[in-house]
Amino acid sequence: MLIEDPDDPRVADYRAAIRGRGDGPFLCEGRLLVRRLLASRFRVRSVLATAAVLEDLRDALGPTPPPVFVASTAMIRSIFGFHFHRGCLALGERPERPTSPESVVDPPGPRVVVGLDEVTDPDNVGAIFRNAAAFGAAGVLLSAGCADPLYRKSIRVSMGGTLSTPFAQAEWGAALDALRRAGYTLVALSPDRDAEAVGEAAARLVSRRRALIVGAEGVGLGARTREAADVHVRIPMAPGVDSLNVATACGIALHRLGAVS
Repeated sequence: MLIEDPDDPRVADYRAAIRGRGDGPFLCEGRLLVRRLLASRFRVRSVLATAAVLEDLRDALGPTPPPVFVASTAMIRSIFGFHFHRGCLALGERPERPTSPESVVDPPGPRVVVGLDEVTDPDNVGAIFRNAAAFGAAGVLLSAGCADPLYRKSIRVSMGGTLSTPFAQAEWGAALDALRRAGYTLVALSPDRDAEAVGEAAARLVSRRRALIVGAEGVGLGARTREAADVHVRIPMAPGVDSLNVATACGIALHRLGAVS
C-alpha cells in the first residue's frame, strides 16, 4: 500500500506514536529493531518502509505479514521529522501493562533479575535492558515511576532488549515483597564505600536467586529499597571517582552476578 501524503490517515498512528508514551501502539525504528519486533512476542500492527528496505525485510515478514505501507525516504522523513528510521518503522501493539511481579520472578531455579527503582531516563532504562539481555538476566522489574520500556528511545537504546526480556512495572513495595516470597536475595547496588565489593558478594551468592536493584541517577536507591536489601554492593573505582552512570554500573554488576560467565 503506497503512501504519498504525510497526512494519510493510514499512518496517523505512526505520528501519534512519536509523541505518545505509555499508551497506544509503540514504535520501532530501523531494520534491526523491526526484525526483532517481527520475531517477538508482540503483535505487529503494521510496517512502514521504503521499497528497497521492504525487499530486505520480506524474509522476516513471514507467511501472514501485517499490513505493509510503502513510502519514499523523503515521505517518511516528512511524516516523522527525524532521521533515525533508516528506511523502515513498525508499530507494535502494546499489551495491557504487565503489573504482576510474579510474571517475572516465579520460574524456579537459580537466576538473576534486575530491579529498577525510579529510573526515569528512557536512555538508562534502554541501556539497562540491553545489559540484562547480554548478561543473562531472566527479567526486569520496574517501579511505577520508571520510564516506559516500550517508549521508542528505550527500545532503540536497548537494541530490542525490551522486546525480548520479560518485564513488569509494578507498585514497588509489592515488587520487593514478591521477590522476597520467591526466595531472592536482594542485592542493592550503591556507591557507598561501606558496601561490599561486588566481586566478593558474587562469590557468596553464586548459587542463590539474586535480584540486582539499581536506582536513578543522582537520587540513587529509595529508602524502601535500602531497608529491604539483604546486601549492599559497590563497584571498586579509582581514587577520586565516586560513581558511574547507572546503566554502566548495572552492566558491570550483572557481569559479576549474572548467569553468563
